[in-house]
Amino acid sequence: MKYRYIIFLVLVVLSSVDASAQRCKKQEVEKPDTAQVVKDYIDSLTMLRRQLDSLHQANAQLRTEVSDGRYFRLFAPTTFYHSGANKQLSLSPQTGDEVTDAIDEALMNIYMRRPDLVKNNESVLRSVGSLRGDVNKELTQKVDLVDMAAPVPEESEAVPVAVVIKKPNFWKFKADGYLQFLQNYVSDNWYKGGESNYSAVTAATLELNYNDKDKVLFENKLEMKLGFQTSSSDTVHKFKTNNDLLRLTSKLGLQAHKHWYYTLQLLAYTQFTRGLKANDRKTYSDFMSPFNLNVGVGMEYKVEAFNKRLTGSLNFLPLTLNFVYVDREALASSYGISGDHHTREEFASQFTADLKWQLTDQISWKSRLYANTSYHRALIEWENQFELKVNKYLSANLFLYPRFDDSNNWDEHLGYFQFQEWSSLGFTCSF
Repeated sequence: MKYRYIIFLVLVVLSSVDASAQRCKKQEVEKPDTAQVVKDYIDSLTMLRRQLDSLHQANAQLRTEVSDGRYFRLFAPTTFYHSGANKQLSLSPQTGDEVTDAIDEALMNIYMRRPDLVKNNESVLRSVGSLRGDVNKELTQKVDLVDMAAPVPEESEAVPVAVVIKKPNFWKFKADGYLQFLQNYVSDNWYKGGESNYSAVTAATLELNYNDKDKVLFENKLEMKLGFQTSSSDTVHKFKTNNDLLRLTSKLGLQAHKHWYYTLQLLAYTQFTRGLKANDRKTYSDFMSPFNLNVGVGMEYKVEAFNKRLTGSLNFLPLTLNFVYVDREALASSYGISGDHHTREEFASQFTADLKWQLTDQISWKSRLYANTSYHRALIEWENQFELKVNKYLSANLFLYPRFDDSNNWDEHLGYFQFQEWSSLGFTCSF
């Protein structure tokens, strides 16, 4: 009986809704008896009120049954189905289950009372596509139990952040220098002879380099070195220089391939003060006497080896212009300048190797090999500086400097070769 109550309630609601819709139609249809409709509606309310308690108790079961697929014809658009008519007109009707028969009876009631509500028929539905054959069977759902999903963490609201874009700085500056001393004392009656002397040397190297990490490389290095010594045997000079250098090297490179660069190099060097010898009043060199300027073009190879412990450059300049200026006229002839002239120019070829090898964390070797030839004369210089860092501010240096210059006078013992060596201990600083 509970199925009939549900079906009756659905019919009453459909009748009331469709009745209001029917009044909006322009065409005239047959109107049911108003008094009878009201009476049926009041009777249905009374009947439903009596069954309220029992329906409440069976609420869970009713929810399950309403979701049954057999009820779909009541809630789908009103369609004429053959099964209800066949049961009414057949001499020996085939009945189904209680729910199916009740639904067929309810639909026949609608067909007979309100044919205007029927919008479709089963034949049209079959022509569109076959009907499911399992609609008269109770549908069951298969539910797979899964693990409970963890709650989605709440993400904090994004806070606007001010982004500052800085223009890259391709310039890099570095500098290092040292001040070192050497003292040697020998008494007058020392059995091997000798004399006491004192010496000091200071040096500074400044570098300003540009590298755009793509093609262009511009390197500038200024080297300054000045050393003095005293000796008791020199009665003419209280002190004289033993190291004197002022040198500027500038290179503009355009990358050709990996470590290779097309290079334009400028090399200029002179000294700070006069060059003297013990017990000799003659001046052998001076500031701007000489002054050497070399400008050349060629190729440069950047060296990186032994896990970047050996770094530096090899510079090949097949074409260079050598310019020599001597300010002291008396010294002009010593540097190949004849007559009353102060300058000399010549074309030459040049090679420079400037390397630094960090042998250990405390010991380093700086080496510079410079060779220049005009095919009339040759000049080769090999500067070697070994540095031992005792700590951050204290170091010891050993400097070895062989030199070959066939433009100088021939020496009976060394020929055109020259050699200088010194060692010192003192303070160092770099930044």
